[in-house]
Amino acid sequence: MRLKEQIAILALGAGFAACTPKPPTHIIEDNMEFAQQQLRFAFDEIDYAIVNESPESREKREKNGWGELTNPRNSEPDGTLNLVPSKDWTSGFFPGELWYLYEYTQNNFWKKKAQQHTDMLEREKLNGTTHDMGFKMYCSFGNGYRLTQDEHYKEVLLQSARTLATRFKPKAGIIRSWDHSTARWACPVIIDNMMNLELLFWATKESQDSTFYQIAVDHAKTTMKHHFRPDFSSYHVVDYDTITGHVLKKNTHQGYADESAWSRGQAWALYGYTMCYRETRLPEFLEQAENIEKYLFTHRNMPEDLIPYWDFNAPDIPNEPRDVSAATVIASALYELSLYDAEKGQRYKDNADQIMDNLTKHYRATLKKDNGFLLLHSTGTKPTNTEVDVPIVYADYYFIEALMRKNKLEKTGKLF
Repeated sequence: MRLKEQIAILALGAGFAACTPKPPTHIIEDNMEFAQQQLRFAFDEIDYAIVNESPESREKREKNGWGELTNPRNSEPDGTLNLVPSKDWTSGFFPGELWYLYEYTQNNFWKKKAQQHTDMLEREKLNGTTHDMGFKMYCSFGNGYRLTQDEHYKEVLLQSARTLATRFKPKAGIIRSWDHSTARWACPVIIDNMMNLELLFWATKESQDSTFYQIAVDHAKTTMKHHFRPDFSSYHVVDYDTITGHVLKKNTHQGYADESAWSRGQAWALYGYTMCYRETRLPEFLEQAENIEKYLFTHRNMPEDLIPYWDFNAPDIPNEPRDVSAATVIASALYELSLYDAEKGQRYKDNADQIMDNLTKHYRATLKKDNGFLLLHSTGTKPTNTEVDVPIVYADYYFIEALMRKNKLEKTGKLF
């Protein structure tokens, strides 16, 4: 064969090689690489937003004693980055994401950033006006303590648990959720509150004080009794008389209607009871989690891609906004739930994998755009047209948590 022919054949082969698509990158590696690039971009966006805070925002924040702006919450529909002070219920999610990136990469860059954005929240350990201690403190300081064993973080968490415990109402057997809207509710409890029980379970193990454990179990059992309909869908808000313990009314605040199934509420319930089973091994909590899962995945309005509409009973399905945040919470919960039922476990994991695959392919943000958020198309509160079809930080947090759980499951078969 002549030299020219050899060169031509080699060139032709190289051309075919260049056109042959590369095998798909593993979903975990691909998303974690994307997250690292996107969150590095987010730091610049945060700095810009702080410098350019409006005088009205600054005046309102200072007047109310809310402290400095700390972490991102969402993008507004016009693309503006919304930052929040430490008191906001979402303030712990961004540092939680950074801790997960440190855990995954072991790169001290992420550790230092996580420490910086966690430390901003310490003042919240004494904030007894909110039930959101788990969201704020356990996602931030909790992940930090798990990864560093920093004794100061432990003390902050224990104080946070003590503060949360002050909201327990023994006669009703619940932790009060909100102090606002007193004209509407006497003692409101929202299904979201199930997520904050993990801090109390942790505090029992670390302090050997079973009071925290009992409060968490009482709240979970009372919620199981009063928040759920026969089909295991959940009300959003249940109002209690704290003297008699009687239920006064059942409503929604963020869902379509009082009797509808607000999607993120169903996700909080699934995650919450799965976690409660892990911490207690009480079979009724596992049964509850599995019944909630069955409701979700047999519902006629669950989309084919398993990314829920913002409410399962929203009137204009399929022309309703999705809630990606509900999907990420569900996926993370399913990875854990898959450990607890040998017969159904593979189905749970397969559904979680399908959610994660669809989020990656169809709901991910654009690199170095979208204010550094990872996912698009979450819905905060549709009835008031607040945070509708936008990136929201807790969707990103549970997305990364789900990726970490998938990674651990596939490598070790364990999560904890």
